[in-house]
Amino acid sequence: MIFDHTDKVKALIARLEAFMDEHIYPNEADFHDFVHDPANLWREWPKMDALKAEARAQGLWNLFLPHEYGAFSPGLTNLEYAPLAEIMGRVPWSSQVFNCSAPDTGNMEVLAKYGSPEQQARWLTPLLNGEIRSAYVMTEPQVASSDATNLELTILPDGDDYVLNGRKWWISGVRHPKCDLMLVMGKTLLDNPRHQQHSTIIVPRDTPGVTIVRHQTVFGSMNSPGGESELRFENVRVPKSNLILGEGRGFEIAQGRLGPGRIHHCMRSIGQAQRALEIMARRAESRVAFGRKLSEQGSIRQDVAKSFCEIEMARLLTLKAADQMDRHGNKVAKDLIAAIKVIAPQMAQTVADRAIQVHGGMGVSDDTPVAGFFTLNRFLRIADGPDEVHMNQLGKQKIREYNSQNAR
Repeated sequence: MIFDHTDKVKALIARLEAFMDEHIYPNEADFHDFVHDPANLWREWPKMDALKAEARAQGLWNLFLPHEYGAFSPGLTNLEYAPLAEIMGRVPWSSQVFNCSAPDTGNMEVLAKYGSPEQQARWLTPLLNGEIRSAYVMTEPQVASSDATNLELTILPDGDDYVLNGRKWWISGVRHPKCDLMLVMGKTLLDNPRHQQHSTIIVPRDTPGVTIVRHQTVFGSMNSPGGESELRFENVRVPKSNLILGEGRGFEIAQGRLGPGRIHHCMRSIGQAQRALEIMARRAESRVAFGRKLSEQGSIRQDVAKSFCEIEMARLLTLKAADQMDRHGNKVAKDLIAAIKVIAPQMAQTVADRAIQVHGGMGVSDDTPVAGFFTLNRFLRIADGPDEVHMNQLGKQKIREYNSQNAR
């Protein structure tokens, strides 16, 4: 494995870092103040569209989409995208500026990989252009949705349409003013084997029968403008042409969607951890307590050293997973994807916690981004499957693998 960046990636890193320095970091406070003002609830930050236009003009656009998607892709591999996602992750909202933010990235990959030409023209093109946003509608309140075969919302044929009935929750982005479509997973073939019962269908956001039951806060935050919501589907009727790939293919689509998304989250988590470490080190050097700089305290030096080691280990594991995805495909790389999904958010949460402690009372405020990094990564330990599910599957896989080998 060679992890040296190519000249193409080095150039992209330099351009992306320059963009962050000029346009993103200076706007952090303005973005934060806008989205946390109750008067602006569910409104897009006014500067977003201009920044997106500038990023696209500079060629810093749709960098996430793997090279195998042909004309839809800028041609990067997962390994090449990793350092770019890490840079974007240093300011979590910046990914949207480059059209590289979830859940749109996963939905674009689904439409690029599985969508019909008509679906791609109607929905994928405006997503790729950054003109609209989207939501992925999977999790349900009444079942353990980390096992997707449990999902109970029904997608049943009726003439030329499918009719949807059921409940969903923790649906990110559905309140965004530009959210025009939802990819909804539910049960169609009720008598099929468990992994062949579910389907995925495109539901326009304004379809009659779709109701926002309530908004769900995350650690007290509304996460405006997209938010997280509980939804009710009551006799929601959509054309059969909106079904993606075919009946009973929903589980397959979900697995294909979540693999790249999980590693993208990890790349961004590493960026947050790296930035938290840098902020912690600067605070330690500038703050004096009991007659000495914090940077002269052995316990602080240990926290900095441990954080550096943990970030480097997680970064290398992420790069190895990305390399395996590029070389052998997501299915072969699933053990490494599971491993880094467990490791990276926990690592970033731990590093952010140390940075909080070094800042004292300031650390739990919004005067620095580290408190936000802490809560975001705590949330990520549940999103896209909780740690326990990934560890259970990874342990099962490794036990089977090692027992199939000859004892040495």
